[in-house]
Amino acid sequence: MNTAYFTHTRSADIVLGIETSCDETAVGVVCGDKKILANVVYSQHAEHKKYQGVVPEIAARCHLQKCATVVQNALRMSNVHLCDITAVAAATGPGLIGGLLVGMQMAKSIAWSRNIPFVPINHLEAHALTARLTDNIPFPFLSLLVSGGHTQILQVNGVGDYRILGETLDDAVGEAFDKTAKILGLGYPGGPAIETRARQGQLGKIPLPIPMRGRKDCHLSLSGLKTRVRQLAQQQTTLKTTLTPTYVNNMCTAFQHSVAMSLQDRMVRAFAIFKHNTRLQNPSLQNPPFVIAGGVASNLYIRDILARCAEKHHFRFCVAPPSLCTDNGAMIAWAGIENIQTHDKMPLTTGLDTKARPRWRLEDLAHG
Repeated sequence: MNTAYFTHTRSADIVLGIETSCDETAVGVVCGDKKILANVVYSQHAEHKKYQGVVPEIAARCHLQKCATVVQNALRMSNVHLCDITAVAAATGPGLIGGLLVGMQMAKSIAWSRNIPFVPINHLEAHALTARLTDNIPFPFLSLLVSGGHTQILQVNGVGDYRILGETLDDAVGEAFDKTAKILGLGYPGGPAIETRARQGQLGKIPLPIPMRGRKDCHLSLSGLKTRVRQLAQQQTTLKTTLTPTYVNNMCTAFQHSVAMSLQDRMVRAFAIFKHNTRLQNPSLQNPPFVIAGGVASNLYIRDILARCAEKHHFRFCVAPPSLCTDNGAMIAWAGIENIQTHDKMPLTTGLDTKARPRWRLEDLAHG
């Protein structure tokens, strides 16, 4: 049987992207000329709030209930019909298996019915490439991916070509924020709550360690910091029965600052490694881009610390708008476009036999 191929002109691509890897049911429609036609997100925070964390079974059920509606809303908002879509992309890993299966099967169904390519997308790659949708970011660039489930420092050489310089040895940054918020009684999600309360606290009132500071590698560890917060909170409740608002504010300030300082210390090491690696390939590279991506990139305090650090070390600091930092469908659609445009042509059956990969490291992309 002859194989039909999808060919394209770069500006003519219109890709539908579906993101269901965790607790956001998200669909985006993006053009090859970097225009976002729609970016619709249904947040499941209400469904998970009483459990103070994401429950995989509830997340999968909610994706199943909402995915078709969110797809319809995105198409309506974009003023695009299914017959105009040239490819469908979906996050197929890493993430929660139930959610991945829902989004992937929805995307495959659309692709099969329209006889257009299905493009499987690594969720982490989508985060890493988002800044190229909003800014003129050339390869190679340095990226810090900080989210609820992942924390990695990446050398991004090109689409599908990633080198992990450092990563968390235990908790992801967003995960540490959520767990700390739970300890302090701030509910879920923890990141925005801690950032808000930290603005009301005073730095220096509660001493906390700066994890991994001074190490020669680029790895991060936050479990010890989280344990110290729990120990101090337990001591405080023993003395005062309850945590006072002032104490919680000061603890949030201290915790957020400690995380920011740890990230800054790790990035200083990563800056040096990145420059050494790329100097061999491109000796004339000046002010290389440093991209921060993922949900924690929305934290203005951490963003400001890292921006000033990047400027000091002669890196160009880049971050996507907050709506594109958290999980969203536009980043999946854009990653689909980047993958399509990396190849001269793509078989119409591309990806239809893809399986969900709950554990899918970026470095594995180079090997298929």
